[in-house]
Amino acid sequence: MELNRDAKLAFDAMGEGITIIDTQGRIVFGNKAYREFLNKEAGGDIGPIEGYVLRDLRPGARLPDVLEAGKPILHITRKEIEDFYFVNMYPIYEDGVLAGGISVVTFLEDAYQAREELEAMEARSRQVLRSINRANGARYTFEDIVASAPASLQVKELARRIAGTDATVLLESESGTGKELYAQAIHNASPRQEGVFVAINCSNFNANILESELFGYAEGAFTGAKKGGKIGLFEAADGGTLFLDEVSEMDISLQSKLLRALQERRVRPVGAVKEADVDVRVIAACNADLNSYVAQGKFRRDLYYRLNTFPIHIPPLRERPGDIPALTEVLLSQLAHKLRRPLRMTDEAQDALLCHSWPGNVRELRNVLEFAAYLSPDGTIRRESLPGDLLRRREGEPLTLVQRVKEFERREVMKAVERHGSTTQGKRAAAAELGISLASLYNKLSGE
Repeated sequence: MELNRDAKLAFDAMGEGITIIDTQGRIVFGNKAYREFLNKEAGGDIGPIEGYVLRDLRPGARLPDVLEAGKPILHITRKEIEDFYFVNMYPIYEDGVLAGGISVVTFLEDAYQAREELEAMEARSRQVLRSINRANGARYTFEDIVASAPASLQVKELARRIAGTDATVLLESESGTGKELYAQAIHNASPRQEGVFVAINCSNFNANILESELFGYAEGAFTGAKKGGKIGLFEAADGGTLFLDEVSEMDISLQSKLLRALQERRVRPVGAVKEADVDVRVIAACNADLNSYVAQGKFRRDLYYRLNTFPIHIPPLRERPGDIPALTEVLLSQLAHKLRRPLRMTDEAQDALLCHSWPGNVRELRNVLEFAAYLSPDGTIRRESLPGDLLRRREGEPLTLVQRVKEFERREVMKAVERHGSTTQGKRAAAAELGISLASLYNKLSGE
């Protein structure tokens, strides 16, 4: 076995010690770093080493063992005099026939330098990750959550307290109430705020695709799998927060794997043998009644209890009318910036907003205001600018006595709910104060 001049120059340029032997155990080549290492051991210049039997120079050398085994020997830690070093050794084959062996020695000083460079690279990566997260991930904080009504203030304060823990959170509310806004605010007020915030809507995928999205997959796991596999969102969110929106719609066959990931903090990609450790905080959300889903067998009871460590119920907009003026002001400010002109709302238009039951919640309010803003070229949103189906009566047509009574009752019920809170216990207390049943309270809230 012979090395040409270019190969020798390349090896001599390396900081690692390189030794190559033939099948007789004789040294074919030792690079500059390895010769300096031997000179240090010998306490002087030992001269050329090519042609010597390796074990004559170093009786404890293990590179000849590679010739006998025909396989690599990796990650060996050795100590000579005062120096520690790490060795990887490989057999060399030529046309399928064993031709010799090569060892690569990494000295402790080089290992420390590599570690420092790796740590510096990781620090830069974390900095870039934080920048990306701020730009594309969790943008909202608790300062962005509008809460004027007592019920909203209670929920916001509860969420702020829970944010400081590392517990799993379940956000329960109707669609359009701002569940992801709360999830991002919790993340940004938590000890994980420097980590990533990753969100996925579980209702957008079938069971197989959702499994691949959450847990990733190994190369060749299925037809069409990417070369090298794919990392899952659990691993992508390691050290941060994973937001599982509409978790109630996850296929029950996948729920057991989610439960194990939450309990064991380990995930196994689809088609993989090994598991990966993950450090992720999960915030789940749903607009369905999970208790009902459990009773129907559509949701695992053990997973429900695991997710329900800290439940937060965000009240619908109809139960917190005190938030409507403040929300309107914030949303109009955003629309004014978007449309590049000032916007204001008349008292009559504001009253119409307060009379609406808002089945679509804050999302519906935003859409209504945007609709009205486009129909108000002078920047003043009047009652007639609002969508027709939102108005309870035509212009100039008085409310009937029955309509007036229903509206009065609904407002009084909402005031009582605001005082006592929008939880089931709060609504029971509100019903007791008003002298009506809980069922009647729900009916009057809905305008029936």
